[in-house]
Formats: sequence, structure tokens, C-alpha cells
Amino acid sequence: MAAEKRIRIVAIATVVAAVAGAAWYLRHDGDPPHFTGFVEGEERVIRSEVLGRVREVKYVEGDEVPADAEIAFLDDRDIAARMNSKEQELAVVDAQLKTQQERVTLVEATWQRDLQAREAELVQTQAAAELARRTLERNQQLFKKGSSTAQELDESLARRDEAESGVERAKALLEHARQKEREIVVAGNELEALRRQRELAAAQLDELRVTHGKYVIRAPSTPTFVETQFLWPGELAQPGTPVVALLDPLDKYVQVYVPVAEFGQLRIGQRVSLEPDSEPDRRYPGEISFIADQASFTPEKIETRSDRVTQVYRVKVRILEGVERLKPGTEGNVYFEAGHNGDRP
Repeated sequence: MAAEKRIRIVAIATVVAAVAGAAWYLRHDGDPPHFTGFVEGEERVIRSEVLGRVREVKYVEGDEVPADAEIAFLDDRDIAARMNSKEQELAVVDAQLKTQQERVTLVEATWQRDLQAREAELVQTQAAAELARRTLERNQQLFKKGSSTAQELDESLARRDEAESGVERAKALLEHARQKEREIVVAGNELEALRRQRELAAAQLDELRVTHGKYVIRAPSTPTFVETQFLWPGELAQPGTPVVALLDPLDKYVQVYVPVAEFGQLRIGQRVSLEPDSEPDRRYPGEISFIADQASFTPEKIETRSDRVTQVYRVKVRILEGVERLKPGTEGNVYFEAGHNGDRP
């Protein structure tokens, strides 16, 4: 019995050793490290920036979308009415501004001419008053000498008084003309207020035009195709609501999950190759573009060809060539090539 038990233990040990050796051989078969993943695309979710009801969606799921194409249209009647109202307001302000400008120009020109005339009139009256004063003084001296009559003296006195009254009247008219400058200042202030009002209305109109442009939802400036349509005509779009999800056919990648034991061999920029299951004899070049800083538990739906471990690092591989041939969802193996490591930041 003891001999039979020893024989059984030896047989079991031999089987375990054989299995372990086979597992080691399969894991170290001479190929570069490789893991299973599937092709994904860089999804670009196009969202509405304004509130509006969807009027039309030009591209549906699977459609190719040209660069900068108009994807969808929202009902813009409300914003269009507000723009029209603001344009009319701006036209009214422009008319008022033109009228006020003409008024200021006219008042300034009239005031300048009136001021010059009043200043000239004052000079004339002052000269006439000076002449009348001197004439009165001369007649007073002549009257004392008996060379002039009392009537001539009275007439000289009357002319002097009249001339001085003329001077006072001219001064009053000149002061009145100068005070009209305040009207010009007020008119200028009104003109400036209208200009500020126009600037505000124009800025508001520009803002409305920018907002109006958001009622047309456009594609990015690169050709894409529609992966998912979220809204249909008649539905209400809120700011931030997804309208469509687009994929760039030339921007695809594969995500794989690398066990901790293999993690130290990977670097950003390291060259890799993808062998899709649909083309087992063809490999597409790529490079590692992202390596997670922290490990996570292995996702249930992703399995590596190496033994499954508790924690893995997520690695993103950018496909460099032949991208248009690979459809999202295509599964395959990613091979990490040795000797092509970049520097990890």
C-alpha cells in the first residue's frame, strides 16, 4: 500500500510539472508580449449650445459627414425676430444720430458766426462811444471859451450817452451769444449719448448674430461619420444636449490592459503592431500614446493572453497606418515590439 501511494504521488507530481512546463512554453513562445483588445474611434459628441426645437437632421447614423458640414438645424424663429427688432432699433438710433449730428453742426456754425458778429459790433460801439466822449470833451472846452453854443453841447452829451448805451447793449448781446455755447455742449452730450446707445445696440445685435449662428449645428473641420444620433426632428435641444456622436475614420486606437508584471517594459512612443482577427497574417503599425498612472482591476470583458492577474494598467495604442481599413469593434492582438521605446514623460 505504501509503495502504491508513493507511485501515485510521483505520477501526480509528474503531471503538474508537465502542465507547468507547457504553460511556461506557451507564455514564452518567443513572440513579443501581446494582448487582446478591439479597435475604437475617437468619439466627438456634437452638442447644442442653445435652446431650440430640432427642425432637421441632415446626417443619420452611418452617414459620412464632410468637414464643416451643417449637421442639424434648430428652429430659429424666436432669435430671428429678436434680431429683426434690434436691427430696427439700430436703424432708429442711426436716424436720431444723424439728425443730432446735423443739429450740432448747424448750432456750432450759427453760434460761431453770431459770436464773431457780436464781437465786431462791440468793437464798433466802443469806438463810437470813444469818439462821442472825445467830441463831448472838446465841445465842453469850446463852450467854456464861448466858441460853442449850449445846444451843440447838449447834442454832444446826448450822442455820448447814446454811444455808451450802445456799448452796454453790444456787451449784453455778446454775453448772450457766449452763453449759447452751453447749448452746444448739451447738444454734444446728447450726440455722445446717442453714439453710446448705438454702440450698445450694435454690440447686442452682434451677440444675437453669434447666437443665431449656433442654431445651425456644424461638424468639425475634418471628415467624420455619424456613429450615434441622439435627437430627431421635433425634439427639444437644451444647451449641452448631445445631437450626434461622430467618429474620425483616421483617428483610431486600441486599448489593452497590461498586468503589473509586464508594465515595466512599456514606454510612451513605443512601437507596437496590431494583428486583427479578420486579417491574421497582417499587422498594422502603431505606438503607445497613453499609459495609466494607476493600476486598476482587470475589466471583466477584457482578457490578456497572459495569465490573468488582479491588477492591470490601461494602455492606449494609436494606430498609425491603414486606419481606414479597420472598423470600430474589430478585435485583434497587440504586439509590443522591443527596442523601439520612447521616453515616458
